[in-house]
Amino acid sequence: MKKTEHLPPSSQKATTSSQQHRVGKIPLYLGLVALALPVMVQAADTVITPATSIAKANRHSFNIGKQPLYSALNTLAEQGGVQFVFTEEMVKGLSSPGVSGQLSTEDALSQVLKGSGLGYRISRGNTITLEAKPVEAPSRSAEPTVLAPVKVSGEAVYDSTDPYNTAYNRSNASTATKTDTPIMETPMSIQVVTQQVMKDQQVVTVEDAIKNVSGVQRSWGYGNLYDEFYIRGFSTSDAGTYRNGFKMTTYAAETANVESIDILKGPAAMLYGRSDAGGMVNIVTKKPLDYAYYALQQQFGSYDFYRTTVDATGPINDDKSLLYRFNLAYTNADSFRDFNPTDRIFIAPSLTWRPTDATEVNLNFEYKNNDFVLDQGIPSLNGANRPADVPISRVYHEPDSNVHTDDYLVDLNWSHRFNDSWKLRNGFVATVQDYDLETIVAPFVRPDNQSLGRFANFADTERHSYGAFLDVTGQFDTFGVQHEVLVGTDWYEYSQSFSSSFRPTTDINIFNPVYGSVNFDQHRAFRDNDPNSFFKGDDEWFGIYFQDQITLWDKLHILGGGRHDWVRSKTGSSDLSTAAINQAIVDTERFQPRVGIVYQPWNWLSVYGNFVESLGSNNGISGTGEALKPEIAEQFEAGIKAEWFDGRLSSTLAYYNIEKQNIRTADLSTPVLFDQVAIGMARSQGIELDVKGQITDNLSLIGTYAFTDARIIKNNDGDEGNRLPNVPENSGSLWAKYDFNGTPLDGFSFGSGVYVAGQREGDNANTLQLPGYGRWDAMAAYRFKVGKKARLTTQLNVNNILDKQYYKNTDTLDGNPRGRISVGEPLTLMGSIKLEY
Repeated sequence: MKKTEHLPPSSQKATTSSQQHRVGKIPLYLGLVALALPVMVQAADTVITPATSIAKANRHSFNIGKQPLYSALNTLAEQGGVQFVFTEEMVKGLSSPGVSGQLSTEDALSQVLKGSGLGYRISRGNTITLEAKPVEAPSRSAEPTVLAPVKVSGEAVYDSTDPYNTAYNRSNASTATKTDTPIMETPMSIQVVTQQVMKDQQVVTVEDAIKNVSGVQRSWGYGNLYDEFYIRGFSTSDAGTYRNGFKMTTYAAETANVESIDILKGPAAMLYGRSDAGGMVNIVTKKPLDYAYYALQQQFGSYDFYRTTVDATGPINDDKSLLYRFNLAYTNADSFRDFNPTDRIFIAPSLTWRPTDATEVNLNFEYKNNDFVLDQGIPSLNGANRPADVPISRVYHEPDSNVHTDDYLVDLNWSHRFNDSWKLRNGFVATVQDYDLETIVAPFVRPDNQSLGRFANFADTERHSYGAFLDVTGQFDTFGVQHEVLVGTDWYEYSQSFSSSFRPTTDINIFNPVYGSVNFDQHRAFRDNDPNSFFKGDDEWFGIYFQDQITLWDKLHILGGGRHDWVRSKTGSSDLSTAAINQAIVDTERFQPRVGIVYQPWNWLSVYGNFVESLGSNNGISGTGEALKPEIAEQFEAGIKAEWFDGRLSSTLAYYNIEKQNIRTADLSTPVLFDQVAIGMARSQGIELDVKGQITDNLSLIGTYAFTDARIIKNNDGDEGNRLPNVPENSGSLWAKYDFNGTPLDGFSFGSGVYVAGQREGDNANTLQLPGYGRWDAMAAYRFKVGKKARLTTQLNVNNILDKQYYKNTDTLDGNPRGRISVGEPLTLMGSIKLEY
């Protein structure tokens, strides 16, 4: 039997177990076994006494429908503020009739356990131990009732934020609804990449994590400047990544302080404002814990890769009302690509203050200092339909190219629970990014198909964003109908400005490059004294939103909501000076509805559907100076969700149809080549399957498949009917890991997986194709104790074992897909040593 060496707090989020089902916000299954075991083993008789703890003294609002007993106990623990101890065997296969109304926790528990044959014992104020009920019903007289002894066995259940959590799936997620909602009751496709998955695969970037989700691929991201993805066929552009629900524009997340990664499929504008049609990636960061945990990890790998991370958390004072967490990462690495080093330091301290049980204040800070190179990829020759046949290590910038960024983030938020049903949340986030760019770009192939025309781009750029939100959530019943409502407002502002020297420089031979012909000092002088390119862009919006999650007959869940946005966008450029910029102003106002429905004929099966509209990117102005309509999108989706093996394994099968309108295309009414109108349309439809979790106590699994039919429906460039670029029609993955716990090889873990993607088009004209590929990865790890409390893990990951050559994507952002094709990593090894205590 395994047991935790600490007690995760009842206020933490969903808990999971490597042995059995997932549970809720507190440890429901043997999280207290370290303390309870001596009492339960030594006691030949167990006594139920009249309740004198908070379980009897306080009344709470309960809203628990008919469901499996383990999940009903999970919800009761959350709503009643208690903790349970029980074994998997006790509740396996049992159902609960549920309970609703204002009751004491003990009275609610009696209803939840009705017909189960189980009793309970209350001790230590708010700890309840489930026990086998005697043959005769327990008496509530002054005389105690003797129960049969119960042997406790099994493994510990971990809180979802517990660093030792080994689960591959989650039962709850808040990204889709901004409320902590069971995924089975959420009428959208929401996938979670957990901490254990990221550990097993040694995830360093968000790109490394999203390969575990169907229908999601890495996009151009301006080389490697920021995280950008294709979801359901559409690019998230530079603003599709969120951090704890806050939009992060041109953001590249450091994963050292990442708890999990949520991917919400389909438009998300109803809750988050202007967003892209395919979906969003939400980075959930680590939070301070009220028990001590420390971790030090050293990673080392191919191409001189070295990364050191530190994670420390715990209480600052004795009453645990003040908590801290500190994350640090330092990375120094070369690359399989020539002249492509990285040197990055990241620190993320955070504090949590709980002045009362009902109030929590969180303050987070992040700083990242990064020196790296924008990887421009390789070209495709004129007239060819494949990337150029050159070594994957080859680059066409210069050895002195460099980008330096300083990124700052401050996140202050607080919440107050008025009672068991109503909660207020408020927060403010500010980000600042300064970066100096010194790079050589090669945007086009000369007609001779031998050389690349190049430009020297030396720029000083500043970006900042500010945002605030205020929302209220509440639970209530109306004539037997259960409601969970959300009403909120948010404000967001983003600003970017740069001055640069963008000038032509020497060509370079594609097949025999000679470096060193660019005078970097000269171009630095141009940037500082004679810049010739200036830009300023500002976006600001204000939105109000509402949502109601309705439950009928414990089986039918209906979600309805809407959002109204007021958006102002200002953009302008000049080749003279910043002062000479005349910004064009575009004002947009739009209401965006979202409705969804879930029907659960059985607790393990959900059938769902949704309809969503969203407001997308601003399109700027036309050749005549008129504001172009912004992009809009709508989605229809239907699917099935299922949980297997008592909730240890979860799956989602979805069909969707997304139509995106007002895409910019050529304006045929003017003689100006680059004039555009917003009349284009694109459609993506497909089927997605995601399976993740544990099949047995030892075997964990992730499986995905996506069929994506993404096409241009209408435009003036002659591309109607063509496939959208960088999106494979068929893609999928399969990853499995086996832990040898409880065997002679206890401590060892082995995992392996394959990732495949079909052929992708490289441009809208479909004249360039990126070949399909398959990649095989594997890992092995060994964990063992050091002393009484510490644990040491050694691990080796091998990626692309067969050393297959493949290409990730093309640059569709700057209209130059043939000039910039991203190259996939060859065979790489990464080892690590991690000490935890």
